Amino acid sequence: MNILNIIEDISKSDPEVYERLDSRRSMFKKAGQFAGKIALTTLPFTLGTMFNKAYGKPADVVLDTLNFALTLEYLESEFYTQGLAASGLIPTADRAIFQQIGKHEVAHVNFLKMAISGAGGTPVAKPAFDFSGAKGSNNGPYKDYLTNYQTFLALSQAFEDTGVRAYKGQAGNLITSNDVITAALQIHSVEARHAAEVRRLRGVKGWITGKTTDIPTVQAVYNGEENTNQGGVTVANTEAFDEPLDKDAVLKIVGPFIV
Repeated sequence: MNILNIIEDISKSDPEVYERLDSRRSMFKKAGQFAGKIALTTLPFTLGTMFNKAYGKPADVVLDTLNFALTLEYLESEFYTQGLAASGLIPTADRAIFQQIGKHEVAHVNFLKMAISGAGGTPVAKPAFDFSGAKGSNNGPYKDYLTNYQTFLALSQAFEDTGVRAYKGQAGNLITSNDVITAALQIHSVEARHAAEVRRLRGVKGWITGKTTDIPTVQAVYNGEENTNQGGVTVANTEAFDEPLDKDAVLKIVGPFIV
């Protein structure tokens, strides 16, 4: 991605772009210095900051969607941090798996915070969590999640499956920004890998079969997965398709875990 070429292309449709950003000479000087100092992965969002100043603030819906994703990543990151810190919870044979998943979630958190700030927004603050599922009393249906490995695994599966469907459900809000939706899809695919790996550890299929789940207390995570209509085509195998979850559905699922 060449920042100077991008600005040149924009100038073809907006000859005043240089005046909006600065003078042509000054802009090329700054952009050349700027492009050499930043990592390629940060360029789309930092470039976005420059153009936000020229053309106005980014759409609120994009920032709202990114902050929504950040809240879910906070939840997952904190869940694995607590699980890895709990003595004797995760068997030695599985520990490296959750250490790696935990690193992924931390990276997702840091990336989203950077993206939101780069787009001119303010990253939402990390909430307090109650992974027992009781919104603060720590006495919910999963109160043994730090002492019972099966409970920990069940919650992990539910959170990962929710994350996969949540990212899919927000794609429409990001479709106007190629860089943002590309980054979101990159996270989405990794969340799907997490879900499949946790399912393997639990001894169940790596994919969702209809809305069937062996964790009845999280049935809402799987509602709608029995859909047999894909783009107007009736399909027989629902396992081949994963359904999106809208924001309201996701908030109802994770609400009991956020204080």
